[in-house]
Amino acid sequence: MLVKRIIPCLDVTGGRVVKGVNFVDLIDAGDPVEQARFYNDEGADELIFLDITASSDGREILLDMVRRVAESIHIPFTVGGGIRSVNDMREILRSGADKISINTSAIKNPLLITQGAKAFGSQCIVVAIDAKRKKNSWDTYTHGGRHSVDMDAIAWAKEAVERGAGELLVTSMDCDGTQKGFDNELLARISEEVSVPIIASGGAGTVQHFVDAIEKGKADAVLAASLFHFRKLTIREIKEAFIEKAIPARTQY
Repeated sequence: MLVKRIIPCLDVTGGRVVKGVNFVDLIDAGDPVEQARFYNDEGADELIFLDITASSDGREILLDMVRRVAESIHIPFTVGGGIRSVNDMREILRSGADKISINTSAIKNPLLITQGAKAFGSQCIVVAIDAKRKKNSWDTYTHGGRHSVDMDAIAWAKEAVERGAGELLVTSMDCDGTQKGFDNELLARISEEVSVPIIASGGAGTVQHFVDAIEKGKADAVLAASLFHFRKLTIREIKEAFIEKAIPARTQY
């Protein structure tokens, strides 16, 4: 079994890390570079940086900040937000990112997934899916959770992988920021349909929630934001729980 990864997420707007509940009511959570350096030193397996208002504002991502974060860490680094072309991907990778995360642009232009995979390899292309429950299914949202596109999230996950995505970042909008646990049903449903790694996002509140996302949600990685930003839980605590549950984890700090 592959090592299960712990990934802090930096949701950034206006040059600051922010965090809200259900994608709204954002509050300040610190400086991106300082937070990135902290997680690098604490033993995070990867880091994800999302410029959450780049798409809704119709602007490009903050490349200077991407460079500053990349220079501060030595763990894999994924960047998303406002990426609309293969050239945008190239600029971000040149700025120090290891992977690209696309959401809104991938739904608007699914060919972008394939183009990116051909240019840089599937391992560089992470498709982010923001999903909200609708009875027994999940709708897909764009623009930082602002717009529903009336597309089944599981069907979209399958299509994204078929088009070349090497990884999926699955966020439950219902669970986001609630600290009541991940949507393990959604995660498991998608995991059963695709062959690429799944990153669980939205809802972490306790160590057990991370364990459940792996065991029940069949996720390959678990992501959290406010829980880490406000130091309510440490990466070390989660990894120790993984080892106790016989979940493979990287333990070098």
